[in-house]
Amino acid sequence: MREFTLRFRPFFFYAGVFSLVINLLMLVPALFMIQVFDRVVTSRSVETLVMLGLITVVALLFMGFLDVIRSRLLAGMGIGMEKILGPRILADIVKRAAVPGASDAIHGLRDVSILRTFLTGPGIVALFDAPWVPIYVVIIFLFHPLLGAIAAVGAALMLLIAYLNERLTRDALSEMQTASRLAGRFADQTLRNAEAAGALGMIGNLVRAWQSLSGGALALQFRASSASSVLASASRFLRQFLQIAMLFGGAWLVIAHASTTGVMIAATILLARALAPVESAIAGWKNLVDARGAYARLDRVLESEPPDQSRTALEAPKGHLTVERVIFGFRGHDQPVIKGATFQVEPGEVLAIVGPSAAGKSTLARLVVGMWRPQSGTVRIDGADIAFWPREMLGPYVGYLPQDVELFAGTVSENIARLGDLDSAAVIKAAQRANAHEMILRLPDGYDTPIGEGGASLSAGQRQRVALARALYRDPRLVVLDEPNSNLDADGENALSESLRGLKLEGVTMLVVTHRPALLAVVDKVLLLRNGVVEKFGTLSEVLPPVVVRSIRGAQPARLKRSGGRRKAVGDGNDASAGEVEGRSAAGGEKNSG
Repeated sequence: MREFTLRFRPFFFYAGVFSLVINLLMLVPALFMIQVFDRVVTSRSVETLVMLGLITVVALLFMGFLDVIRSRLLAGMGIGMEKILGPRILADIVKRAAVPGASDAIHGLRDVSILRTFLTGPGIVALFDAPWVPIYVVIIFLFHPLLGAIAAVGAALMLLIAYLNERLTRDALSEMQTASRLAGRFADQTLRNAEAAGALGMIGNLVRAWQSLSGGALALQFRASSASSVLASASRFLRQFLQIAMLFGGAWLVIAHASTTGVMIAATILLARALAPVESAIAGWKNLVDARGAYARLDRVLESEPPDQSRTALEAPKGHLTVERVIFGFRGHDQPVIKGATFQVEPGEVLAIVGPSAAGKSTLARLVVGMWRPQSGTVRIDGADIAFWPREMLGPYVGYLPQDVELFAGTVSENIARLGDLDSAAVIKAAQRANAHEMILRLPDGYDTPIGEGGASLSAGQRQRVALARALYRDPRLVVLDEPNSNLDADGENALSESLRGLKLEGVTMLVVTHRPALLAVVDKVLLLRNGVVEKFGTLSEVLPPVVVRSIRGAQPARLKRSGGRRKAVGDGNDASAGEVEGRSAAGGEKNSG
């Protein structure tokens, strides 16, 4: 962040210059008071009064003009900061959100907004004016040492209150921010699961859980606000008391013929001006603490972000996939999820990843597409480590369908085009490759149908088929599908099988995570994953027992019966459950090992 703020150094410099001139012009009212009470009143010169009034008005107008320019300068700096910093933080949020155990970095955009609000608010102006406090005190000393002593003591007491405000509220405000973020994340999670919460009658429980998290934040905020309000009230009392003390001291000096009435009034005005930024900083201390915390968090995020490096552009990959002794585990867990996985897939081959639940299949899929980095080992495409291949260059050649399908608000075509420049021909081709073209045409507005946030207007099966078309957009050479048929009916599964056959003919490398045996007739190789270990890897006949292989291959031709060009599911021979296939494969393995 320090390097980033240096880019806005001219903004800070000119804001400081404007603050210098503004605070110099703040002396004009005090000088006006001295001249009026000490010269004009005694001389009764109207001409002098008019000229002094005109000079003062012009000075105040110029001061107001500079104040507007300074405010616009700081606002422009805040907006410019968000324009430059926002995209980098958002990209980092997306990367970190895909990693398990994502931390507070997901609130990076809120931190950017907090900084922007601080830079465009009165808090930053108070910081620019605060250095003038001792200068005003010195000027009051020049009027008379007694008045200067009153001003010095008052300024010291105000600074002491500001210091106590920092010490008493810093920890509480920091803990309150953490608790508020936890409550906010829980609320976001509740909204994402609103359907299940409503159906299962969990709304009351969720509200109570949120109240528990939010209550902790509110208690911390009340503690911080209580201390801050006491100190803010003390600062207001002290400011009023000091003004009275200054008038009292000035009047005493006037009576003793040690000073003049104009000096008394001018010293009071300067004292109020000197204490104003300190009081403003105390009143807005929470905003200052929030901005400081946001700055520190953004600094940690940008510091952990790898620097941009210019890399040699590699040629388009052909799809030769090599996984070499990959080990991956989650932070805080003793055992890794993936334990030394090693296999190869050639272009045009389809690999099915099977295994029981929690075997690590989805984790392995994420490692293959480069979403997660292994702790040890390497995933290579055409010999290049996928972790160091720039995502902007590799992304068009990778198709990925996650287990939990997420679509974006927009039209069907915009989602298939990955929210990039809309190429209608490429969108239609991707839908045809996914065998979803006819399904999309039956939507109310076809490819231009708005699907709502998260694809709410589509069924689960339709969302999955649109997401498959998105994965096949352009010319992917590596396609990873995680449970692609979990929400599909018989027609959808048949369309998916035909799509996989078409991709094989195009030489696309494919990995399919599946619990169902319906897709196994299309695959070339099978990888059996159990407890993160590649237990078996090879062809169908090498991994699965012969009886299972015969049932899969024998049932596939009988599954479809064409009538008038329309497919109809007529057989159940291949609809064995995942548990049955895994159980048979395990039994076959025991038999083979025996």
